[in-house]
Amino acid sequence: MLNITQRLTGLHQIDDQLLLPFDLRQRSRLRVTLQSGLEAALMLDRGTILRGGDLLKAEDGRVVQIVAANEPVTRVTASNQQALMGAAYHLGNRHVPLQVGDGWLLLEQDHVLKDMLVGLGMTLTDEQAPFEPEAGAYGGGHRHHDDDIARLPSARLGRHG
Repeated sequence: MLNITQRLTGLHQIDDQLLLPFDLRQRSRLRVTLQSGLEAALMLDRGTILRGGDLLKAEDGRVVQIVAANEPVTRVTASNQQALMGAAYHLGNRHVPLQVGDGWLLLEQDHVLKDMLVGLGMTLTDEQAPFEPEAGAYGGGHRHHDDDIARLPSARLGRHG
């Protein structure tokens, strides 16, 4: 089995491709089948989130390009920007991964969230499309304020400073 262990930057000759939906592009350890049919193991740094177009290097030097798979998503639009920003606020308050575009939001299909968005006056369209949500304000995954507090010297002493 081919081991894929490194993320690349810059331009490289592409030897193969790997088609993955967003939920699998968030895993750092994963058994996969490349477009060529070759079995491989992703063995990347913990916390790695792959994006469509990313390049990975296998132990044998082969370069594999990530392709974001089409998946069931809901496109959210509104009659005006303020209403759309309100919808984004409510979705963000629920920690929903969102892809943000010019005049639209994209999220994974969820009937409970659809009901909320319809109640907010949004227009919803279900589609099959690649999903590339925002990475977060600090370039990574989801974090809470308490995670930062736990790293402070005073927190190790049992005090919140």
